[in-house]
Amino acid sequence: MINPYLIHPATIIEKIREADDIHTYRLRLNDEETRRNFRFTAGQFNMVYLFGVGEVAISIVSDPEEPERLDHTIRSVGRVTSAIAQRQVGEVLGIRGPFGKGWPLEEARGHDVVIVTGGLGCAPVVGAIDYMFRRRRHYGSVKIIHGVKTSRDLLFHERFEAWGKQSDTEVLLASNQRDEAWRYHVGVVTDLFECVTLDPAKTMVLMCGPEIMMRLGVPILMRRGIPATAIHVSLERHMECGIGLCGHCQMGPYFLCKDGPVMRYDRIEPWLGRVGV
Repeated sequence: MINPYLIHPATIIEKIREADDIHTYRLRLNDEETRRNFRFTAGQFNMVYLFGVGEVAISIVSDPEEPERLDHTIRSVGRVTSAIAQRQVGEVLGIRGPFGKGWPLEEARGHDVVIVTGGLGCAPVVGAIDYMFRRRRHYGSVKIIHGVKTSRDLLFHERFEAWGKQSDTEVLLASNQRDEAWRYHVGVVTDLFECVTLDPAKTMVLMCGPEIMMRLGVPILMRRGIPATAIHVSLERHMECGIGLCGHCQMGPYFLCKDGPVMRYDRIEPWLGRVGV
């Protein structure tokens, strides 16, 4: 087991522009033994550390069976992420992790899978989608439903196009605002929940994005017959330690850095939308 307190140097081997203020950093751990022992599941996160500045919790978006390559998609929004945005290929960041519980991909085998995401919230589930498609025969139909505010907010264009070409797969996109560049649904992402064909008895839902989307969207899916026990959500909170000690990510009785960030909806629903719990 990798010591969760240790920061492991990792070199940026590729920097991929997703949008003006968003890049995917492809990292390679410098130490050969650490690379060999580093294992994670889709949906887990690392604390990405910039020496002399600080660290931030970022989802791992690469395939768990390729642990020598760690991809993290980062938006430049704060002190640490803005400083990371200045780093280029060949420079070194620190990695501490992996932390948390990921998506139940083994449990999902043999099921139809509905993936619902919003905005940059799609990042935590990218690795899970790629994982399923590389093992396509183990899963039923896949439906990917993604919502953005504007067409400019759509990330991973090439991935969405490639996913839509997979067998027994449907990709549905929604934007809150209409513009000339948008050729998909105009409206909120939950509008699309009524547009997909579902077999509730064999469907599992993976959802990540704004909590308001979860609170409004899950009841629609449940009215269509999908039980709360088959719905898994990835939640966001400010995380500083990654091991449940600092308390910043507490949500009711749970610490999302170790009990989550992926949690079954029936367990976390009482605490959604509540402040100071």
